[in-house]
Amino acid sequence: MAKQPMLKFVTVERDMPEKRAAEARREDFDEIYAEYADEKAKEQSSRCSQCGVPYCQTHCPLHNNIPDWLRLTAEGRLEEAYQVSQATNTFPEICGRICPQDRLCEGNCVIEQSGHGTVTIGAVEKYITDTAWEKGWVQPITPAQERTDSVGIIGAGPGGLAAADVLRRAGVQVTVYDRYDRGGGLLTYGIPGFKLEKDVVMRRMEQLEQGGVQFELNCDVGKDIQFEEIHNKHNAVLIATGVYKSRDLQGPGSGAKGIVKALDYLTASNRLCFGDTVPEIDSGELSAEGKRVVVIGGGDTAMDCVRTAIRQGATSVKCLYRRDRENMPGSQREVQNAEEEGVEFLWLSAPKGFSGDPVSAVKVQQMRLGQPDATGRQSPEPIEGAEHDEPADLVIKALGFEPEDLPTLWNQEELAVTRWGTIKADFTTGQTSMPGVFAVGDIVRGASLVVWAIRDGRDSAAAILDHLNAAQSVAAE
Repeated sequence: MAKQPMLKFVTVERDMPEKRAAEARREDFDEIYAEYADEKAKEQSSRCSQCGVPYCQTHCPLHNNIPDWLRLTAEGRLEEAYQVSQATNTFPEICGRICPQDRLCEGNCVIEQSGHGTVTIGAVEKYITDTAWEKGWVQPITPAQERTDSVGIIGAGPGGLAAADVLRRAGVQVTVYDRYDRGGGLLTYGIPGFKLEKDVVMRRMEQLEQGGVQFELNCDVGKDIQFEEIHNKHNAVLIATGVYKSRDLQGPGSGAKGIVKALDYLTASNRLCFGDTVPEIDSGELSAEGKRVVVIGGGDTAMDCVRTAIRQGATSVKCLYRRDRENMPGSQREVQNAEEEGVEFLWLSAPKGFSGDPVSAVKVQQMRLGQPDATGRQSPEPIEGAEHDEPADLVIKALGFEPEDLPTLWNQEELAVTRWGTIKADFTTGQTSMPGVFAVGDIVRGASLVVWAIRDGRDSAAAILDHLNAAQSVAAE
């Protein structure tokens, strides 16, 4: 009788890939986790219980066939595991690195609920596709048949790139327009290398380019090219711009020099990692070196900022968040990594104002949690008289992002938006109020996860193919 390769969670403990020592991590922007060795990946995959209702799969936005590729990995059938993983996810090696697995697949693992420690799904997912690239299993995009119809995609982030991949494999002519000089969107310029090394993203960009996807970079729609021109040029248009407008801070002194936006700060740091010349870092404007840094916010962007500041050589790094640890929106895994690296968290603290110009201190208001709001989370409220000054030479605003006013910027008043400014689109197809124009990702959902953008891009690409086929059928009649 064959030896049972699975259900080993009782005898085999959860074991993540080795994490580099915090002292070493602080010195560079390399990823912090080592790779699994083949035997370790098999061993950890074998802990999967192969449960009848795989909650890991149902709680994954892409509904990845996680139990199937875990079993294949445990059995040493790694190329097949890659094929199963790639079937539902355009960029599994990226999701394996940056998805908040503790809130999605791993957080809903059945054996985690029974006290045995979740299967290390993200680490295995990363290992499978990294190995596939290494072994040459990742095949170039080669459509079985070329089509004459074309699609213009505005935005080279994860949603736009996922749609480009699906459409190009179907033979559609695809052009992607993006305002930056490199594709990838936030994958390239928003997420630091210690979470996602940039060659991982550039590798996918090259694959798309070699597969026939055309990229028009340094192309800001509304300035360098008008939306109407793109609309007229293509049979369908997909808007995947993301949300880049930073939420701002109010209060006395909020316009002082030394108070900067998170995305500006992260983009400058990532450009430096590419080897670009970055005047704002050379001048010290967007550098934390030798400075007392205060980051305001509690999401994953704030975690990226505090950990970047540590690596840039800040004297001290503190994170101000108005709720407590249990109620913060960011990944608890990222908070732990930040604390290990020397970041201090000031919970139940909110900025009330700023001293100095350039900034020299943040006026901090102590908070407490009151009654739950409409979302069910307890609302923070100020404690009368509980205030103090927190010294700061650099303040980074990481309060989240809002959509730009695209109908006005693009002179397309018929493009319907919600009361939050996001584009009004069907959640399954991405169809907007304009015929033949679709929208996906954060510009529809508001600031969300990369994995949701990939899901939206894939779903909308399927709907665009239906739209193109229907148009061809009408033309043939």
